[in-house]
Parts: sequence; structure tokens; C-alpha cells
Amino acid sequence: MRFHHGAIAAASFFLTQSLVSAAPLEKRGSLGPVFEISTLGGLTFKISQVPNKKFYGARKGRGAMAIARAYSKYGAAIPDDLLSYIQKLLEELGLLQNPGSGNDTAASPQGEVAATPQMFDSEYLCPVQIGTPPQTLNLDFDTGSSDLWVFSSETPSNQVGGQTIYNIQQSSTAKILAGASWDISYGDGSSSGGNVYTDTVSIGGITVEQQAVESATNVSLAFTQRPDTDGLVGLAFSKLNTVRPTQQLTFFDNAMRDLALPLFTANLKASEPGNYNFGFIDPTEFNGQITYIPVNTSSGFWQFTSEGFKVGNSSTMVAATHQAIADTGTTLLLVPDDIAAAYYAQIPGAVNAAQTAGGYVFPCSVTLPSYTAMIGSYPAVIPGKFINFAPVDGNTFADATTCFGGIQAVPAGFPFAIYGDVFLKSQFVVFQGGETQLGLAPKPI
Repeated sequence: MRFHHGAIAAASFFLTQSLVSAAPLEKRGSLGPVFEISTLGGLTFKISQVPNKKFYGARKGRGAMAIARAYSKYGAAIPDDLLSYIQKLLEELGLLQNPGSGNDTAASPQGEVAATPQMFDSEYLCPVQIGTPPQTLNLDFDTGSSDLWVFSSETPSNQVGGQTIYNIQQSSTAKILAGASWDISYGDGSSSGGNVYTDTVSIGGITVEQQAVESATNVSLAFTQRPDTDGLVGLAFSKLNTVRPTQQLTFFDNAMRDLALPLFTANLKASEPGNYNFGFIDPTEFNGQITYIPVNTSSGFWQFTSEGFKVGNSSTMVAATHQAIADTGTTLLLVPDDIAAAYYAQIPGAVNAAQTAGGYVFPCSVTLPSYTAMIGSYPAVIPGKFINFAPVDGNTFADATTCFGGIQAVPAGFPFAIYGDVFLKSQFVVFQGGETQLGLAPKPI
């Protein structure tokens, strides 16, 4: 998710709901419609997660890096103390210049694509085929942005840190979109941008011809230093696409007309295989019924309202209404600071160590309580074990005494909370186009 060209001003609390009619198969339950796997004429596909063969790097400091990445992603300035702390960590770990590595993605069965959880579930990657003949790149599926951009043969060699690149010259179907360009600015003052091509893109057996593929001629250092990530597939609404002078449709918007149902689901899991499904809902992946909530689309994000929260086994909801975004491209759960403070107030020894560790930390020996986000009538429970995100003073949990929390405060003045993977991997989530709703259900974890 990126804020650029005045998007923060546009993304205010005064949002209106935009709904488009759709009529998928459904069965009614007490908590709303639950869509079934159907035999409609459209297509469906599953994207399965597999172990990552490209993993490298150390665990220490991963929490500080995750919150800095979130600040940068949302256009918020990263505090100098945090930048200094991360630089010292990288120097200490010998990672200031990241080593590159090859692309060792295992072949997947027909109709499936590997989605790979990175260290401490910091992101989920999926192999995507681009061009003719197809070139496979590992891309980050991001419901908080709307650009499909990649490292390419146009990316300067000193900005490529081990990524697999999209070789434009080797694709017979690549065509430059004359006069088009893209540009994304970040909170740390860096940017990524470049040229735009149309080419054939396939994900899980679904192929979109003449899909806009944004070729990077300049890449932010934060991406250069992540050799496992070859680019992004934006799954927010197309109005956030940064291509100028004419915005381009996302892969999902282009593929939606051919899907059996105009939706995809995210079944992310903690350090084990999960999956995305496109065009259908698999009832074996969740418990009970799905609760559907309206989405505000005017800002381009999967935005919804959370009414409050509970901590642990409390039966009392603390009223704290706030706007939020469901974002697979963000690691942490970022909530208003008063909510984060109220949660950590229930944990002995927890403190906000923003200047020395990047955010809220606590003794690793503590058993964390669950956090329940109240969303409409639905109680979304995040187990405490998911909130123990990363060690602070050790390379593993076993040798650390202080740990970094997966719930942190949203940047000051930000118009909404960001419900990232710490939240999403605890839920079965439906991203429904057409009627533009979010569906939430509990699942086996």
C-alpha cells in the first residue's frame, strides 16, 4: 500500500460506500451469505503456499524492520532513532549489503501457485508467469496497492540484489505502452518507478493478455535489499494504480470477468502452508458461517469499520470505533496508539520502546493474551502466540529475553488502522469484488 500524489488527504474519514451489484451463488445463514464452490461457467484457481527455498538472513531486529517498512509504505516519515537502530543492526549482522541468491521455486501442480511465508510471516510470495515464453518471478500479493511492478532488464544492475528479473526482450508478447510511466514515493524519501508494458500474465492457470506490467527503471533501496521479492501484484482497487497518464486495471479486475465468482480469499497461516483461492470459496477452510461487512472503496482500499476490542477472556468490549484496511502486504497489525497501549497494559513488563526497538516490546517469558477485534457483529480473535512477533535481543526466540509485539501503533495522524498479516493469518478472509464486501470467518489454526 502506498500513499502518493496526495492520497493521504483523499483517504479521510469522510468516505462513502460504493457498491456494484453481483449475483453469485449463495446459501443464507444466521451470519450472512456463504458462497459455495459452484459450477458456474467461470474459472477458479488455488494458490498454495510452500516452504521458501530462498530464505536467508537473521531474526534479530525483524520487528523494528517490519514497523519501519510499514511506516515507509504508508508515506509516514521513519523516525531518525529507528533508522539509526536498524542501521546498527544491519552492520552488526553483516547485512548492510544483502547477498543475492538464485530463484529456486519448486514446480507447482497445474492450477496452483506457491505462496511463501517469509521470516516471521513478514510477507507472502507467489510465483507469477509473465511473457511468452513464460518467465517466473516471485511476487508479493498486496491487497493494499494496485500496481503490478517487477524488477526487469531495465532495472540498473546496481539496484538488483539477487532478484529474478523480467527480461522484456525475451518476451515476444511484450509491448511498450507508449508515453506511460509509473512512480511510487515512500515515506523515507525514496521512490520506485519506470516504464509500462503490456504482456501476458498467468497466475495459477488464469491468464490475462495485455496486462499492464510496470518495469522498474528505479527501485527503492528497501526493495533492492530483499532478494527474495521480485516485485508486487497489487490487489486493491484499480483507482490506486499509479500509471500515468492513464491508470491501468489490476490483474484481479482484468481476471474477475472470467472467474466463476468475482472474489478471492486469503487463508494465510503462521509459518506453514496456506493459500489464496480465486473465483470460489472453499467451505473446508473455515468454521461456521462467514460474516460479511461493507467496504468503503472511495479511497481505493479494502476499508472497513472496527467498533472496538477485547483483551484475553474479557467479556466486555472496549468501544474504540476506527477505520481500518485489510492489507496482505503489511506484516503487523497497526492500530490507534490508545488501543495498542491498552493491550500492552495487560502484559507484565511490556513497554513502548519506540526509540530503542521500534515499538512495543515485552519479556519473551510472558504468555500473551489474545486480542479480539470487534468488526460489525463479528469477533475476530487473534491468539496471543500470533502477537509474539520477533525477538529483539537475540537471533532466535530461544536466546532472546525481550520480544517485539505484532500489534503496534499506527503512525500519528494516520486516517486508518492497518490490519496486516498478524490479523489476517488468524482469519479466513473473503475479498469480494462486485458487491465489494469483506467476509470474515474463524478457521482452524
